[in-house]
Formats: sequence, C-alpha cells, structure tokens
Amino acid sequence: MTTTRAEPQPADFADVRTTNLAVVLRHLRANGPSSRAAIAASTGLTKATVSSLTGDLIGHRLLRETGLSGNRIGRPATVLALDGSAYASIGLQVAPDRLTALAVDYSGEQLLLWHRATVPAGPAPAEIVALAQRAASRVRQQGRHVLGLTLAVPGDLPGGPSGDELRDRVAGSLRQKDLVVTVAGHATLAAVAEQRRAGRSSLALVSGTAGLSAGLIIDGHPVRGGRLGHLALGPAGTPALGEQAGITPLIRRALSDVDPAAQADLAPAVEQVAIRARTGDRTTLAALRHTGGYLGQGLAALVNLVEPEVIVLGDHYATLAEWLIPVAADELARLTPAGDTPVVASALGLYAAALGGAVSHLDQVDTGRLPDNDR
Repeated sequence: MTTTRAEPQPADFADVRTTNLAVVLRHLRANGPSSRAAIAASTGLTKATVSSLTGDLIGHRLLRETGLSGNRIGRPATVLALDGSAYASIGLQVAPDRLTALAVDYSGEQLLLWHRATVPAGPAPAEIVALAQRAASRVRQQGRHVLGLTLAVPGDLPGGPSGDELRDRVAGSLRQKDLVVTVAGHATLAAVAEQRRAGRSSLALVSGTAGLSAGLIIDGHPVRGGRLGHLALGPAGTPALGEQAGITPLIRRALSDVDPAAQADLAPAVEQVAIRARTGDRTTLAALRHTGGYLGQGLAALVNLVEPEVIVLGDHYATLAEWLIPVAADELARLTPAGDTPVVASALGLYAAALGGAVSHLDQVDTGRLPDNDR
C-alpha cells in the first residue's frame, strides 16, 4: 500500500496580511486607542508592518488618528482608534411580544434602539421587514454603510415563515448587494453579546424571551443548539423543562389572579412578579422557588455536558435573578461533580440578542476581512 504525507503549505501573503490586520483590529478593540509603537510592542509585529497595516485600515475608514499622546519619553506619538463614522451593523430581535431594532457603528457605539409591542400572536413578517427597512434607512441617512443585519429569532416562536424565509424577505427588501443578512437564535446571539462584554471563552446564557433556551459559547465560538426547554427531567409524560422553568409558566403561577390576557406582554408581567416577591407574597415566592429549582436541574445537565466557565441568566431571568439564582445554584451544586460553576445575572437587559446580532458583523471585519472600499 502506498501512502502519501501532506506537507505543510506556505501561507499566502494575503492570508498573512489578513491575519495581521485582525491582530491590529482586535488589539484596538480590546485595549482602546493606542499608538503604532504600542501596537507593535503588544502584538509582536514590527513597527514597519504596523505602519503598513494601519495605513490600510485608515484608508478603509476603520481606524482614525485621534491626536498625540504625551505619555512617553521623547516625541509624542500619534494615537489610533477604531473609526465609527463609515460603517454600521444592525440587529433585529423578534419576540412574541415585541420587535427590537438596534444598530451600532464600527467602534461599537450604539446608534439607535427602537422597540415596539406586537400582538400576542407575534409580529407579522411585514412588520419585521418594515422595521428592518426603517433601521437601515436611518443608518444610511447618517452617512454610514450597512455591513450587515442579523435577525434574532426565538426557536419556539409559533407560526409564521421560517427563519430562512424571513431572512430572504428582509434581504430582498433592503436592496443592497453587499449587505449580509443572517438569522440566528435569540439565546445564541445574546451569548455572543455577553462574550463580547465579558471576554470569556466559554459560557452558557439562559434566555426566556420565547420558551427556554441556552446560548453556548465554547472555545470562543458560538455553538448551535441549546434547546434547553425541550429537556425532560423524568419518566415519559413528565412536563418538559420549559413548562417547569420557563418564564411564561412562572408568570402564570405567580400571577394566578391576573387575567391571562394581561400577561401576554412579558416585560411588565415579570416586573409585577418582582414587585410581589419584594413584598413577600407567598404564591409568588413559591413560584420562584419552583422555577429556580427546575432551572438548576436543567443547568446541571448542561454543565455536566459542556462545562461552561459561567452560566448567565439573561433577559427576563436576569430581572428575577435575586430569587432564582440561590435556588438554582443549590441544585447545581448538588447535581454536578465540582458544584462550583458560577451563576450570574446579565447586565445587558432585554435586548442582548439584538446587540449580539449587530456586533456579529463587526466580528467578521475584526477577522481582517475588510469591507469593499470602492464605493
């Protein structure tokens, strides 16, 4: 039998340059404004290479010179920063009770945040398309080119077109050939936003905007899946975890005396649960203990499988974290070998998925794949 051995192939110059562009962009993203000399010293690139790379990035309007730094011996150095004036990206969060549009510029600064309540059945595709068009139009009016738009769609949103069909409708309506439109799950995109904020390479984020799902970041990359609400913790016929630990069932248990129609808008209903919990309402506290216990059991299954560094309670779970975390953490400690995985509340609010959708397009540029500068 004849065997062949693949020899390492020399890296193409363009590949090396793309990698080095990413090194510079990520350094500035993580550390803020820096001089060329500081970038070279921190990254290991030569000063000549950094000078060439930053010239290219300034030409693409991704970096700008902000002035001189006097914090050094000798001649002051020119400071470079990410330039937010030319490009932007958009995240559109689709939930059963509301639509949210969020846009950021390339430096990460928020440009707009719009949200509107929808009917209990969820937003119609035409509403989603209209909001996408409006957000893109506003960004363009500011003189920025839209790098991309991501739809954050809950996996358990009933009815309506599939995520791919919705993506195609939105893309067709925006009429920009190089505008990348993608679709991903709420929890996954919220986890992307959380990772960008906290810088962890491994985390799980629990979302309750529609059903119960977990966004997973493993080795720095988002992983599809995480349909935690479909997990059954018992014999056949046992209600799935989403029914035991989901936000909507929690509201039903805690606000059993409230008209169900008034519970359709989740955010105010969750706030009402928190208000009652603070007054010591027994029914509400019992509902929170029930949810926290089952949530902890589901999180234990997750930890035993993928071992995240931290578990983050997102959106509506974060609002109720002071009651849910102690109970969930006790179950987590009981059911996992180490028992020390921290459970924390997200600080990103109800629109983390929209933020994650927007910054995902910035991440693509940060890999060194520069936008077309010929427009």
